[in-house]
Amino acid sequence: MSFDAKRFLKTVSAAPGVYRMLDEQGETLYIGKAKRLKARLASYFRGALNAKTQALVGRIAAIEVTVTRSETEALLMEQTLIKELRPPYNILLRDDKSYPFVFVSDRHPYPALEYKRARSRRGDGRYLGPYPSSSAVRESLSLMQKIFRIRNCEDSVFANRTRPCLQYQIQRCSAPCVGYISEEDYRRDLEHAVMCLEGKSEEVTAQLTQQMETASQALEFEEAARLRDQIQQLRRLQERQFVDTEGGDADLFALAERPGALCISVVTVRQGRMLGARHHSPENGLDLGPEELLGEFVSQFYLGQGRELPQEVLTSHPLPDAALLEDALSEHAGKRIRVAHQVRGYRAQWLQLARTNAEQYLATQLDNQTQLSRRFEALRDALALDITPERLECFDISHSHGEATVASCVVFDQQGPIKSDYRRFNIEGVAAGDDYAAMRQALTRRFKRLASGEGKRPDILLVDGGKGQLNMAREVFNELGVSDVNLLGVAKGTTRKPGLETLFVETVDRTLNLDNSSPALHLVQHIRDEAHRFAIAGHRARRDKQRRTSTLQDIPGVGPKRRRELLRFFGGLQGVRQATREELARVPGISASLATTIHQALHG
Repeated sequence: MSFDAKRFLKTVSAAPGVYRMLDEQGETLYIGKAKRLKARLASYFRGALNAKTQALVGRIAAIEVTVTRSETEALLMEQTLIKELRPPYNILLRDDKSYPFVFVSDRHPYPALEYKRARSRRGDGRYLGPYPSSSAVRESLSLMQKIFRIRNCEDSVFANRTRPCLQYQIQRCSAPCVGYISEEDYRRDLEHAVMCLEGKSEEVTAQLTQQMETASQALEFEEAARLRDQIQQLRRLQERQFVDTEGGDADLFALAERPGALCISVVTVRQGRMLGARHHSPENGLDLGPEELLGEFVSQFYLGQGRELPQEVLTSHPLPDAALLEDALSEHAGKRIRVAHQVRGYRAQWLQLARTNAEQYLATQLDNQTQLSRRFEALRDALALDITPERLECFDISHSHGEATVASCVVFDQQGPIKSDYRRFNIEGVAAGDDYAAMRQALTRRFKRLASGEGKRPDILLVDGGKGQLNMAREVFNELGVSDVNLLGVAKGTTRKPGLETLFVETVDRTLNLDNSSPALHLVQHIRDEAHRFAIAGHRARRDKQRRTSTLQDIPGVGPKRRRELLRFFGGLQGVRQATREELARVPGISASLATTIHQALHG
């Protein structure tokens, strides 16, 4: 069976990460990294390719992806995996001794940041690195030259210049060759660049912030604006890299579960570097809860398997016998092993990354065409239909206490979600919180358009909400004369736990209770959850648009002092708007909860 690239690309994340291309035997053909996984992988299946790449694509039977927090982390993981697996389509790795460095000379009044392949024994300067690849060095040098305007010319060229070159014109150099900057100021900029390359960008930002305020008070507004721009550029670079900065050995176990599908992702971190992720889909024959299932999986993963045990085992869910497991693992390894699920800082970021990978893998598995066809056939049998339905639509309502009410319509066929046919309806003119009236308005608008020939008619219409919403849909159908669409209401169980839903077929008098393992129920849950997600996304976008004019003065808990600290830290209001919750929480006087409040106020 050939690889279905179109179906695979529907589920791939747009985040940065690493991908592995596998052949029919499961052997790795090629390992690559991407700033945007979806765009990079799509490029293999469209447009003109050279002969070698065509041969690679022709052998692909599967692609595995691992999501990372940044392109830098993806680059380092890519190098680790290539060195370990040596795929045939990757270039041969050089020896570790040939890894590149950044060199800063001690023998020149205006040193450049230079690319070096090997250390010199003469001790004539500083070497920063090694870096995982030449592209990593060149990218770092380009960024430092752009931010701090450090020269990149050869010493022989520097000594013979009589006027500034093009690099000065495009603001990539401060023209020390012709004396446009003093040696003292150039050395200061160079030291700031070196500190950034050493991971001390927070200290640099603090110094630049102080210089910006001094320049502003001295009415040197052009210099203050230049420093502000440097601060904002640095803030964009200050992603929390838990690659080599924090250290630590850990295995992370994240469980993701959806109707009819389960995934446990195991992410390995050694010496602070993420080495990769493995995905498992264990059978849950006893219908265990996520905590019990994850606990049994972790026990089996280590005990009796002879695997190396890290210092820490971190889990996405609390394990029921965590203390017992911790003792057993410690005895098995002959050293203290920590088992935890509530962690902070870089460990929390590791754990979130494991969750992201589990969700990504699960989305890919759920989109399997064979599984979807089986679910459609099961739904046909459960509803006693003559033919297998080809198109399902599901409606849901989302709002916050009646604010910015949005109705969603998602569409599935036997190939999966048809996102091009998804629709949202902004609800107007109904009482706040009146979900029935909102559903009536959305269904009326949708099926009036259908009557005028706009769009395709569904075989089954699902409405989330149970009896009341089903009755509302039936009224709309009667008013518009719709008689050839099957109606299905989905009501959550008393505990709202997945698997306990009650289905109402056509009328509230005809109920259908499907077994928790039923593929038909899994299909209903899948489209219901997708409608819920799409409605919430639309509601938040609409609410965000209404609140986009929010300023710091409008945010509770942000007084003059905190506003000043925020503006100083990010170099202006634009920098505050671009900051993440984690970056906001690093501002002096801003707690994690207040950072969340500020982010929500500015972004919705």
